[in-house]
Amino acid sequence: MVFLATITLSCTDRDDDLVAVNIRIKNASELVFDSVQVGEAEEPITALNPDDYSDYQEFETAYTYAFIQITSGEEIFTLQPIDFVGETPLPLGFYTYELDVTDTGEVLLTFVID
Repeated sequence: MVFLATITLSCTDRDDDLVAVNIRIKNASELVFDSVQVGEAEEPITALNPDDYSDYQEFETAYTYAFIQITSGEEIFTLQPIDFVGETPLPLGFYTYELDVTDTGEVLLTFVID
């Protein structure tokens, strides 16, 4: 008796079914972020501990930086871009905004392609 088995291996590219730009937040600070508002996202990201990542949020259009408002306890920290003139929108994909807050309250954003 002979058994013939066929094994099919497939590789999937996580970008195949994308319909939006996907951005998550990494808390690169020593603060607990109670909430993080990214651009015009419908919902803020909540309860993000140091070195943690949020889930991805979908955006129709996004850039290598954005409006960011972080609430930590009673403090509010804001990164306010002036405009996006001359900037190229991000292609569909997965990205991370690594956010840090300096001792003077400045929000630092490092853009990472995932």
